[in-house]
Amino acid sequence: MELHDVWFVLIAVLWTGYFFLEGFDFGVGVLTRLLARDRAEKRVLINTIGPVWDGNEVWLLTAGGATFAAFPEWYATLFSGFYLPLLAILVCLIIRGVAFEYRAKRPEENWQRNWETAIFWTSLIPAFLWGVAFGNIVHGVKIDAEFEYVGNVWDLLNPYALLGGLVTLTLFTFHGTVFTALKTVGEIRERARKLALRVGLVTAVLAAAFLLWTQADRGDGTSLVALVVAVASLVAALTANQAGREGWAFALSGVTIVAAVAMLFLTLFPNVMPSTLDADWSLTVTNASSSPYTLKIMTWLAVIATPVVLLYQGWTYWVFRKRIGTQHIADPVH
Repeated sequence: MELHDVWFVLIAVLWTGYFFLEGFDFGVGVLTRLLARDRAEKRVLINTIGPVWDGNEVWLLTAGGATFAAFPEWYATLFSGFYLPLLAILVCLIIRGVAFEYRAKRPEENWQRNWETAIFWTSLIPAFLWGVAFGNIVHGVKIDAEFEYVGNVWDLLNPYALLGGLVTLTLFTFHGTVFTALKTVGEIRERARKLALRVGLVTAVLAAAFLLWTQADRGDGTSLVALVVAVASLVAALTANQAGREGWAFALSGVTIVAAVAMLFLTLFPNVMPSTLDADWSLTVTNASSSPYTLKIMTWLAVIATPVVLLYQGWTYWVFRKRIGTQHIADPVH
């Protein structure tokens, strides 16, 4: 296996980790409107992800940086062609971070309600747009002989990509719902389990349609295995949720995300961005990669830094592992 193949796998792992981790906190952000009934319950939901949401975004920064360094042609075409949706995601992530930090800075109800509304929308919009973006990456876009995107933003809003956006939105919401059931106590926990069933059933229908479409379009035997694992894990997560096994439900919903993202990258390889104008104009792991020397230096840095990041993030989740409920929410002091 060449180094550019290794880095394709590593970037796939980084995106998988990002969707696994940021997926549930996007889902919790959506639940601040769908599940919480009052201000105290919204604070419970926000507190479940308060210590970890910013650490989860490190995976996005690393994935973007790795793509820039390992596959500069891919990065250039992707970020120039998908400029508007990626800018919308970036703006949402900035506002979302500010909302988490500023929400409790003042006691006025309007102030807190407005930031809570911001958390909802800046969780929902990126959860949808990431699916649209990856749907276009896998399905292919208009790339010319110079490896430049020559379509427009409306070309990105095709049925396949829009279905992909609905899948990521519902899947992340389901992932966040089972995470909420795992991290809370009392009535909110019970309601989260009931909501998880409804959201999970919708997710199963949309995900099955999207993955089957992907398999029919570009799949092979390996991607079919990933498809089966994704669907089976989602069904198992629903079963575990109904049995009150929140830990298993969360783990299995995570496996669903891992298998689904793995399937997308399996159908993509050896391309990184297929061209719908001419297959010879597609960006591949070969023509889009950096020099072997650059990839070699990056590999050594990754070997040294990755274990440190994983240990630190694992420690963070361990420290904040306990369940919380409305009885743990103190009155704000200003």
